[in-house]
Amino acid sequence: MPRLLVAIAAVVLATACGGDDRQEGGEIVVFAAASLTGAYAEIGEAFMVAHPGIAVSFNFGSSSDLVTQINEGAPADVFASADEANMSKLSEAGGNAADPQVFATNVLEIIVERNNPLGISGVTDLADRDVVYVTCSPDVPIGEYAAQVLESAGVAVTPASFEENVKGIVTKVTEGEADAGIVYATDVIAAGTDGEGVEIPAGINIVATYPVVATAESHNADGAQAFVDFVLSEAGQKILHTYGFGAP
Repeated sequence: MPRLLVAIAAVVLATACGGDDRQEGGEIVVFAAASLTGAYAEIGEAFMVAHPGIAVSFNFGSSSDLVTQINEGAPADVFASADEANMSKLSEAGGNAADPQVFATNVLEIIVERNNPLGISGVTDLADRDVVYVTCSPDVPIGEYAAQVLESAGVAVTPASFEENVKGIVTKVTEGEADAGIVYATDVIAAGTDGEGVEIPAGINIVATYPVVATAESHNADGAQAFVDFVLSEAGQKILHTYGFGAP
């Protein structure tokens, strides 16, 4: 009987001290689109206050690069994409733990240098041979979205360079290495006084949808799902709204 009591006590103690690796706690790594950098950094801080047992770290980049990394075995607990297409690449590979959920929307704007020295007023101005236009390759969401906008406007533009992600476009323009690029409206807000935005008419604009999901290979399934739930919660949505993101 004493041995039985000791065994039972050991099981209880192990459970209380973290014997179940699925209980809330530990760490999670969130792979998120570059355009989410500011908003998700703040969401991560708020999440850790609400869930003090879970530490959050981030890997920001283009959605196409991130999903490739995950599908090749990179340790990720959550994936937040700037488009449905790259999320589908994760789902088709069986890398999602549940159905992805759209948590935000975004629209596009033209970003120009502060004070708009070339007087760019719309998409058609991007075809001017004196305008240095930069974008991303079509496999990156913003590159595909920008191409769709130009096609809808009937404008042919030859990019001066293809950047790694949307933040690269912003940097090139705000540092004076390029005159313009098509980015998310939230990136224009984030640029502050370093850049200006030129609106793109709704008729040719794109509404980008952002899905998020916990990954199938997460080492902290409960923590990953808790983060997804927080992003979708009123608190998470309020933070996203302050950065200019639209409701799902």
